[in-house]
Amino acid sequence: MRKIILASKSKVRKEILNNYGILCDVVPSNIDEDSVKESLNKENASPEIISKNLAELKANKISAKYENQIVLGADSVIDLDGVVISKPNNRAEALEILKTLNNKTHYLISSACISKDGQMIWNYTDKAKLVMKEFSLEDLKQYLKKIDDETLYAYNVYQIEGVGRSLFSKIEGDNDTIMGLPIKKIKEYLTTIKE
Repeated sequence: MRKIILASKSKVRKEILNNYGILCDVVPSNIDEDSVKESLNKENASPEIISKNLAELKANKISAKYENQIVLGADSVIDLDGVVISKPNNRAEALEILKTLNNKTHYLISSACISKDGQMIWNYTDKAKLVMKEFSLEDLKQYLKKIDDETLYAYNVYQIEGVGRSLFSKIEGDNDTIMGLPIKKIKEYLTTIKE
């Protein structure tokens, strides 16, 4: 399988690719995700469309700079009743997000896009359903104290493969999707690409 470029600075995504034997160079796209989300929200785009568009923008931007290379872009969003909940910028925002999700069902949507020469050649979007338990405000504050900054800003406020699993009464869906990369479908597609 040929080496790819990952258009993301996510250490988790790089780790998932490595675990599946997919070699990659990391070239972050640095697109302004907030302004893209704002613009798509004005068009009443669904969370799935927002996630897919962000993954595609990242992949296309980097693949336009690297001729004949395979570039993977990815994005994950939280969908609560059709509204996208963005990653927190600070601990106060993280607490607000947890309060918003408290005792509710939400979906985590992960999209992957593969581009070549500035054009999307494949994409896939998957979603997982998560039901958060009911917590007191104090419980949520205590939970946040257990999470370091890097984890907090990388994982949409919950670290599902670690302490974050305790927040949920029910999780339905693929673990890799929740981690931010539907890797099985990505690998399946990459094996079809000729060297």
